[in-house]
Amino acid sequence: MLTVDMENKENGSLDVKNSVENGRPLDPADWAVTDVVNYFRTAGFEEQANAFQEQEIDGKSLLLMTRNDVLTGLSLKLGPALKIYEYHVKPLQTQHLKNNSL
Repeated sequence: MLTVDMENKENGSLDVKNSVENGRPLDPADWAVTDVVNYFRTAGFEEQANAFQEQEIDGKSLLLMTRNDVLTGLSLKLGPALKIYEYHVKPLQTQHLKNNSL
């Protein structure tokens, strides 16, 4: 579960703090290449995580990836590539959009 630390400022606006979970920022847009690689290693994609390292995919790049990018651009086997996109990349993109449209 992701949590975001927010504080009410004197002017009534919210101050969103950069929270960290598992050693990486909560917002994937702030992830470095090593954060992306560690995310996929932790998710059980040890072998496939190396492709993100080789292609220098950081958080901002990850959030811009299309299904086609994951399936063909990373030279991954089809099965793991589909799981990575559907169960990880797409949900991270959706969560990022929700958090930044408040």
